[in-house]
Amino acid sequence: MLEGLISLPWWGYIVVALVLTHITIVAVTIFLHRHQSHRALDLHPIVSHFFRFWLWMTTGMVTKQWAAIHRKHHATSDKPGDPHSPVVYGIRKVLFDGAALYRLEAKNPETVEKYGHGTPDDWIERKLYTPYSARGIIVMLLIDLALFGPLGLTIWAVQMMWIPFFAAGVINGLAHWWGYRNYEVPDTSTNISPFGILIGGEELHNNHHTFGSSAKFSSKWWEFDIGWMYIRLMEMVGLARVKKIPPELTCDTAKQHIDLETVKAVIQARFVVMAQFAKDVMRRVHREEVAKADPADRDSHTLLLRARQLLVRDHVLLDDAARQRLQHTLASNSTLHTVYAMREKLAEVWKRTATSQEQLVHALQEWCREAEATGIEALHHFAQRLRSYNLVARGA
Repeated sequence: MLEGLISLPWWGYIVVALVLTHITIVAVTIFLHRHQSHRALDLHPIVSHFFRFWLWMTTGMVTKQWAAIHRKHHATSDKPGDPHSPVVYGIRKVLFDGAALYRLEAKNPETVEKYGHGTPDDWIERKLYTPYSARGIIVMLLIDLALFGPLGLTIWAVQMMWIPFFAAGVINGLAHWWGYRNYEVPDTSTNISPFGILIGGEELHNNHHTFGSSAKFSSKWWEFDIGWMYIRLMEMVGLARVKKIPPELTCDTAKQHIDLETVKAVIQARFVVMAQFAKDVMRRVHREEVAKADPADRDSHTLLLRARQLLVRDHVLLDDAARQRLQHTLASNSTLHTVYAMREKLAEVWKRTATSQEQLVHALQEWCREAEATGIEALHHFAQRLRSYNLVARGA
């Protein structure tokens, strides 16, 4: 029987396959996604080209096409034109045939030209990686066969299936269909798992859609992004430089007035602010109203219980039936109606793009005064907290 240059026990071949596919995942999330598509970090040329070479051998994907398709996804997320949304195509199509959707969009010259700017355009890209994108996977096959013999074919097959299923299928499909959400952004993105290991941190997809230009995908202390861990390790040895991470808020308890720093903090960290509002105001008031409701009135009690998620969900994601249930709940409960109206007014503050800084300060001051005047304890406490917001200072 033919053997390769390397002989391993049966479990050794499994380890090799997992290591090789993990390198590919790391190349996709760090190079294609965070570096090329979103410019969230800079990479040393040696690291950058290693990732390009490795992706050429293991995926056959062209950097310009991948970045263009992903940028279009963010520009049209879950709307007509999104290259791979389960809202548009259905979860089954994206999960099991997402690679076909990618290939179809890659053939669209308008997408590539409009969204593919700033990607590599050097000699090796023009002469090898782009025109002979499929040749690299043949090179990988020959290497696997030479190293591992006939079992190399199996390892190669696993490598070829890994990205089409986990990236094109699971991330593009499942991460817009099932999971938990830290932030209410106007698309269906979810975090599949708080432990971003198998797919390099891409599991934290809702976090990424909230802070698209961030090199770090984890947001909560209990979330882990292995891609971010690799970036930090490379940064320590001078192989990477992080350009942007999510904004963080701090509370200065001695500060009880709205100023420009407050406005800057609230606008830059608006999704964090709204997530805090959902937790400290909407859900707290909802619990209180449920506790006060009469269980004997089953219809009203059930409607109130079911409104919990509707109260914090971005309204553009609600269908007609959900909007009707929400409106019915708000019409029948004045307290919830008040806090929901205050939530909408707060969101309006950072939509005033043409407003001067002084007007924004005034608008936020008015919101706090109005919140405190409602007499709702949760709103009063939140207004006090909002006045104390500052952005966490970053080191150079």
